[in-house]
Amino acid sequence: MIEGIAPALAKALEKRGYLELTAVQKAVLEPAVKQADALVSAQTGSGKTVAFGLALAPTLLGEAERFGQAQAPLGLVVAPTRELALQVARELSWLYEQTGATIATCVGGMDMRSERRTLERGAHIVVGTPGRLRDHITRGALDISGLTAVVLDEADEMLDLGFREDLEFILGEAPAERRTLMFSATVPRAIATLAKKYQHNAVRIEAAGEAKQHHDIEYRALLVAASDRDNAIVNVLRFYEARNAIVFCNTRAAVNHLTARLNNRNFSVVALSGELSQNERSHALQAMRDGRARVCIATDVAARGIDLPGLELVIHADLPTNPDTLLHRSGRTGRAGRKGISALIVPHPARRRCERVLQAARIAAEWARPPSAEDVIARDNERMLADPALSEPVGESEQEFVTTLLEKFGPQQMAAAYLRQNRSSRSAPEYLSESGPLPAMGKSANHAGTPSRDRDDFGDSVWFSLSVGRKQNAEPRWLIPMLCRTADLTKREIGAIRMQPEETFVQIAANSADSFLQAIGPQMTIQGNIRVAMVEGEPDFGRSAYRTPRPDKKPHRGKGNFTGKDKPWEAKSKAGKPAKPKSGKKPANPIAPAKPRKKPKSS
Repeated sequence: MIEGIAPALAKALEKRGYLELTAVQKAVLEPAVKQADALVSAQTGSGKTVAFGLALAPTLLGEAERFGQAQAPLGLVVAPTRELALQVARELSWLYEQTGATIATCVGGMDMRSERRTLERGAHIVVGTPGRLRDHITRGALDISGLTAVVLDEADEMLDLGFREDLEFILGEAPAERRTLMFSATVPRAIATLAKKYQHNAVRIEAAGEAKQHHDIEYRALLVAASDRDNAIVNVLRFYEARNAIVFCNTRAAVNHLTARLNNRNFSVVALSGELSQNERSHALQAMRDGRARVCIATDVAARGIDLPGLELVIHADLPTNPDTLLHRSGRTGRAGRKGISALIVPHPARRRCERVLQAARIAAEWARPPSAEDVIARDNERMLADPALSEPVGESEQEFVTTLLEKFGPQQMAAAYLRQNRSSRSAPEYLSESGPLPAMGKSANHAGTPSRDRDDFGDSVWFSLSVGRKQNAEPRWLIPMLCRTADLTKREIGAIRMQPEETFVQIAANSADSFLQAIGPQMTIQGNIRVAMVEGEPDFGRSAYRTPRPDKKPHRGKGNFTGKDKPWEAKSKAGKPAKPKSGKKPANPIAPAKPRKKPKSS
C-alpha cells in the first residue's frame, strides 16, 4: 500500500495497478502542501488529475474514511472543455469509489435540466466547465457556499479560451476561506496574476522532469514538397499502422478536407472540430476508444482535454504556431511509460519556421524524409512475415481443405493470393516527389535509414521521350506512379525527369531498359495515347523549344514566352550561350529598319 494517502484512495490506486506515484503526485503529498493553496505546473500526461484528487482528500474527508450524506458540494473542479471535464469526473469516480463520494458534472452541451436534478439530490464533488458552472450558480441550482476546495485544471488554457470573466465570477462567489489549487502546463504572467489575486501564500510546485519534455516521445520532422502534404500523411499512417493516431490541423476547413481525403483512401477516420455537437463529439471519441476508428483528425481547440488510451502516433498536418501548442499536441502520446511518435509534416518553405518552434520547445527532432511507397511496402512485408497465423500449426479441421487448395492451385499461387488479399485491405501508399535537401542537423538518409541517392550519380542509363509536357499539365507526381504501374518499374529504376513544354525526358536505368520496352509493347505507348521514344545518347535540353524569358522583357499579353526566333539579335558564343554586349546595352536589331540620322545643324 502506498504510504501517505487516505486508506480508501490507496486501495483504489492499488486496484488500478499503481505501483509508484509520478513526480507531480508525490509533490502534492508533501507536508507543506497538505492544507495550503498550490500553483502547480505539470505537463499533459504527467498524472495531474490523480494528483489533485490525492491533494483534495485531506481537505474534503478530514479524518474520516468515507463521506456522509451528499448535500451542497465540498469540492469544485473547473476544466476548460467538455471532454476534459468528463474525463476528470471518470478519473475521480474510480479514485474516490471506496469513499462513497457522489460526483456530478456540469458541462456545456449536455441537458441542463438533468444536471439541475442531480445537483438537487446532492453531490460531494462537482466537475464542470466555466460557462455552465456560472449558469447554474446564477440560476440558484448550484450552491457553492459550502466549498472547502476549488481546483482550476489547465488554467492557462481556460484563459486562452477567454474564460477569465467566468473564472473570476466563480472564485468570487466561493467562500473566502477555501483551498485553491491551480494546475497549469505553463505559468505565464496572466496565470501568476490570477494566482496572486485568488490564492493565499500558495506553494509553487514544478513537477520534476518538467525541463525534459516528453522523453518517451520520438520527434520526427519530415520534409516534403508543399504539394505532397496529404500524400506524406497517408504514408506516415500506413508506415506505422498505429492502433490510434491523431492528426492536428489549424482550421476546420483543413479538418474537413483531410477527413474526406482519408475516408476516400479507406482509412477509418473521425473528425473533431468546433462545428460538431456534443453528441457527435462523444460518438467520435467512443469510436476511437472501442477500435471502430483508428485516426482522429482535429483542431487544437477541439482536441483540448481529450484522452485517447494507447495513442501511439501524433501527426502535425499543419505546423503548430508556438512551442506550447507543439508540446500540448505531442503530449497526447507517450503516456504512462509507453513510447509514442510525434511527426511534423514540414513543407519545404516552412522549414525555418519549424526549426524555430522546435528550438523554442527545446526539442531535438530527427529530420528525415517521409516514408516512401517502397518503405511502406517493405514494412507491410515485414508485418506479414511476422503474422502469428503463418507460424501456427495446421489444425485437424483445416488439414483436408488445405490439401485441396494446394492440390488445385499449388503453393506459389496460394502465396500470391494471400499477398494480394493482404494488400487489398490496405490503402495503397503514395509516391512522393523530391523536397530539397535536409537541414544540416538532420540525417542524410531517407525514412527507412538507407542513404539517399544522388540523381546526378544515377549510373548507366537510357533516356526516353514521352509525348506529354507542361502544356498537358504533366507532373512527376503522377508520371512516376504511372510508369511504375504500367511499365513494370520501381521508383529506384527511374532517374531524372526533365519537363519540356510538349514532351518529357525520363532517365531509366540501363539494366531495366529492355524490360521497360517489353512492358510497353511494340506500339510504344503508355496509358493508351502517350507515345514513348528512345533517345540516342543524352537529350540536348539546351535546344528545347522553351527558354526562360529575359528579366527585362515581359511576354505580350495572351502570348507565350519569347523563343530564340523572337530574338535574332542574340549572337551565340562558342559555349552555346548568348554573348553579352560589351557596352552592357542590347545590340541593335538587324531586322529593324535603320533610323535616319539627323543632319547636323549648320552653325
